Amino acid sequence: MQITRIRALRGPNIWTRSTAVEAIVQCDAAERDISLLPGFEDRLRARFPRIGALRPEGAGQPVALADVLEAAALSLQALAGCPVTFSRSHATVEQGTYQVVVEYTEEAVGLQAMEQADRLVQAALADTPFDADAVIAQLRELDEDERIGPSTGAIVDAAVARGIPVRRLTSGSLVQLGWGSKARRIQAAELDTTSAVAESIAQDKDLTKRLLHAAGVPVPLGRPVTDVEDAWKVAEEVGLPVVVKPQDGNQGKGVTVNITTRAQLEAAYATAQSYSDEVMVERFLPGHDFRLLVVGNQLVAAARREPPQVLGDGVHTIAQLVDIVNQDPRRGSGHGTALTKIRLDDIAIARIAAEGLTPDSVPAQGQRVVLRNNANLSTGGSATDVTDDVHPEVAARAIEAAQTIGLHICGVDVICESILRPLEEQNGGIVEVNAAPGLRMHLAPSFGRPRAVGVPMADALFPPGEDGRVPLVAVTGTNGKTTTTRLIAHLFTAHGWRTAMTNTDGVYVNGRQIDSGDCSGPRSARNALAHPETDAAVLECARGGLLREGLGFDRCQVAVVTNVGEGDHLGLNFITTVHDVAVLKRVIVQNVANDGYAVLNAADPHVAAMASACPGKVIFFALDRHHPVMATHRAQGQRVVYVDGEHIVAAEDSWREQIALRDIPLTRNGTIGFQVENAMASIGAAWAIGLPWDTIRRGLAGFVNDSDNAPGRFNVMDYRGATLIADYGHNPDAIRALVQAVQAMPGEKRSVVISGAGDRRDQDITEQTRILGEAFDDVILYQDACQRGRADGEVLALLRQGLEGAPRTRYVTEIHGEFLAIDHALARLAPGDLCLVLVDQVEEALAHLARRCAEAA
Repeated sequence: MQITRIRALRGPNIWTRSTAVEAIVQCDAAERDISLLPGFEDRLRARFPRIGALRPEGAGQPVALADVLEAAALSLQALAGCPVTFSRSHATVEQGTYQVVVEYTEEAVGLQAMEQADRLVQAALADTPFDADAVIAQLRELDEDERIGPSTGAIVDAAVARGIPVRRLTSGSLVQLGWGSKARRIQAAELDTTSAVAESIAQDKDLTKRLLHAAGVPVPLGRPVTDVEDAWKVAEEVGLPVVVKPQDGNQGKGVTVNITTRAQLEAAYATAQSYSDEVMVERFLPGHDFRLLVVGNQLVAAARREPPQVLGDGVHTIAQLVDIVNQDPRRGSGHGTALTKIRLDDIAIARIAAEGLTPDSVPAQGQRVVLRNNANLSTGGSATDVTDDVHPEVAARAIEAAQTIGLHICGVDVICESILRPLEEQNGGIVEVNAAPGLRMHLAPSFGRPRAVGVPMADALFPPGEDGRVPLVAVTGTNGKTTTTRLIAHLFTAHGWRTAMTNTDGVYVNGRQIDSGDCSGPRSARNALAHPETDAAVLECARGGLLREGLGFDRCQVAVVTNVGEGDHLGLNFITTVHDVAVLKRVIVQNVANDGYAVLNAADPHVAAMASACPGKVIFFALDRHHPVMATHRAQGQRVVYVDGEHIVAAEDSWREQIALRDIPLTRNGTIGFQVENAMASIGAAWAIGLPWDTIRRGLAGFVNDSDNAPGRFNVMDYRGATLIADYGHNPDAIRALVQAVQAMPGEKRSVVISGAGDRRDQDITEQTRILGEAFDDVILYQDACQRGRADGEVLALLRQGLEGAPRTRYVTEIHGEFLAIDHALARLAPGDLCLVLVDQVEEALAHLARRCAEAA
């Protein structure tokens, strides 16, 4: 068995809506049925007993090694704690070649699981060792490192539950919620609206305390100190016991509490100084340590925190008791688990030494041994939920503290005997405020009820009823998708939206090109949706990006499928039939929002069949309103767009809206059939989004199909009285549509300039010139700039082969170089002739044609 390719599908794809790893696997004859491999399954299960059932694609089918790889990659992730359920192995048309797809939640974990599954299979084949438990432990550790932290995760989960799109911007905790101009960002439990000034204040413990004191919030006395002598002086001024802590610390690092002697103070000062150059000393408040979580103007959770501790049993040493406590599966080494492992470090040893104990001491039965003076979860502490017990006055003081500092999300640390009474009554106080507070103690407290604190945080970003989405239209098909994409974007712009558009020419936002080249893939889609000026988006989704990575978004409001051609890209990436192409293009329809629409070509049976896969509603369009699909859909009271005489009509039940074809320049008074279809698809998309009909009319009238608005899409020019048409048609279906269009245009002698893409099938290349040989007098062949794996002259030979027996063509020549071929065709033109130039280097060829026309004018 050999894996020839592994790639990550980062969005909804041909297999699943989930993220997944796809591997291309080759198996020899014996490896296609493991029953032909004596002892293999026994060796496999001896190495990985928990692999579970080996799932072939269909009942009664033999189990191939590809199926084993699938089962192993899924099981390894599941046992490592990853919530994955989907997997599939699919036999391709190439004998012995399989596509193995396994869901992942963290890309690095999914890729490593696939690699380790391959190692497992090879070990079982070769009868060599494989430590499954060690691999699972590695995957679990990698998952903890890779996955988003619990605080950020709580907000993300709340956002996802509300349908808000989420995109992780870094490997850390920086996350974007929403799209375009509606996007917001969070980092851990901190909002993008929180100012750097507020965060800076929160880090300065002395300034925080002074501001809170000025606002009437109870705080402990104390101040920053310059050295140990100054620290002891402050301790004597405020009275022992005291607390020593870094002035700009966080997570309880370097904090020592309940200091009663100078020796303790000197040690605490050194500890604090290791975290910050500036150290504070303040009065120690007796009582319990409470964390109050404030979001906006409300208290959403509260917890009583306990320092890390063990309880003696008269048998085990303190070190052994710590190890026993750390076996709790809720405890981990970082912030990815509900609790943190207790550390028996120098601070803990010094703490127990104050009680005359060492790590080897055996505490008596029931003896409580506290290992730290602070109660932070990050140092091994625990928490008990007390949200329902907080006195209204205590909650009011916490909210005042957060608002005084300017924090939208704030962790307020309170020391008091009881949270049931006002702070002023019990000499309690607020000892600290925290920007980006940890949420673990509220999400999964050691005791008490968990609180869904991510929900109010998501609500603070997006008020109820808002989901952070901008109108999004996805467009795919074989032909016409770029023109349709451009026209829909033009209609959105006419509505006043700053529109992002991706297509095979580039990425455009608010009329400005921000990227060039073929940008019809998921990376460009993500970039367009991340741009802060994007009020709406129209995204072309080509087959390459869908296969390579999936969609660049989770769902769209409208999906438009123009058509499914018969000869484009077949034979590539195991897409061998038109049905395969349709299944791939259908991905955008499957991911329409429940309240969205699919705009489908009713005259194309492959496209019309996609209607059943749409979670939302369907708008059908076709030139013929009497087409059975159209007639049935309209009879059911659904939306349709069709041509009636000299108008495009949008109809729903008895309601109709008409737009004259003469008012749509793109269609040339309705004479260009494929442009009429593109216009109908665009009208359907604008209707589905809810644009006013006046805006749609104005936008259609203002869209001119020139080289600026739609480069390479039936651009018509004049050259010394002859008609020039430049188009990027590059498959048999496109050629047929172009021939039909130019036949409706006047022209004495008709000539065509054409090349062919080397990555098409032989029959698709020859079919193009076979079609042209029936409609054109002159055929000028040129060699494409990129042969795409073909030998020099091979494509030209196939093109010439298609012209054998051509009924109309009388002149054929071959020219090396696109611009030379164009110039040769122009030299043979006379007034009244027509020339179709099928361009390859679109921008360069259009610029060349424009220069020649300008010179001839």
